[in-house]
Amino acid sequence: MDVLSDAIAAMRMGRPHSGLREKFAPWGVHFGTHGGAGFHVVLQGSAWLIPEGGEGQKAGEPVALGPGDVVFLAHGYGHALVSEPGVEVERFDLEEDGSWPDFPSPAARSDGRRPDTVLLCGAYRLDRARAHPLLSELPAVVHLPARVGSHPSLRGAVELLGAELADPQPGSDTIVSALLDTLLLYILRAWWLRERHGSGHPTGWAAALADPSVAAALHAVHDDPGRAWTVAELGALTGLSRAPFARRFAGAVGVPPLAYVTWWRMTVAGRVLREGDAPLRIVAQQAGYASEFAFAKAFKREFGVAPGRYRKVRVAG
Repeated sequence: MDVLSDAIAAMRMGRPHSGLREKFAPWGVHFGTHGGAGFHVVLQGSAWLIPEGGEGQKAGEPVALGPGDVVFLAHGYGHALVSEPGVEVERFDLEEDGSWPDFPSPAARSDGRRPDTVLLCGAYRLDRARAHPLLSELPAVVHLPARVGSHPSLRGAVELLGAELADPQPGSDTIVSALLDTLLLYILRAWWLRERHGSGHPTGWAAALADPSVAAALHAVHDDPGRAWTVAELGALTGLSRAPFARRFAGAVGVPPLAYVTWWRMTVAGRVLREGDAPLRIVAQQAGYASEFAFAKAFKREFGVAPGRYRKVRVAG
């Protein structure tokens, strides 16, 4: 499995939501903190993003947005979108299903005036109880300015999504949902590529995925999490002996190789329990445990509850 795709799949819940918004200056909307992630794309005109900090963090600086700019708010911190700093804002919170509220967008005007700004906004529901470190280390605001020739796949996804939302046709619900998932991957890929090539010295998970040895080991673990991996075996895949590989992996990922293997196994198991009805015996086998008892013990140590209880609570919630 692709590590980036897997990291998203581990956290994604429910359906993503999106909508087109037409705004007439002066305007301002504020969104409260929520458990998911959101994005905004300026399709026409301009706007300012006013980010708020998370718990114990300072608020970010205002970000000027122009046509084609994309901003991604990975951690669900509160923020405002305004025509210009200082304008009065209307406050909104996401609905229980993770959808954006239907905040006013007065498209029809008696004077025939066209909107000053057209926005494409969207939100994703995420399970932050198992936040993958690749996504956890994202900055509060990922700003991808529009530049000629930059991120053509991302721009293409934005255009397709905007077209479907502007003129829904049979099948649009499924197409929009798929395009939103695609857009999320393109946004994260664009961030990763920028981190990898921008300064020439990537750090964190950008460095981990750019390191051929570490990336090969990560791909192997994600491809077959239930395998009885050893540090020596993972190192052999990368052409490194046990000790040098372990140091290199831990330095890039932040934890020793087998600690990550265990964490990822439990994350996959939690997702299977949350989304399916496979017997615990099958889930245990997929997670690499020889017995249901051993799996249940490891799962409770990781999650604090037995797997059966975890499934009931997650499905009910």
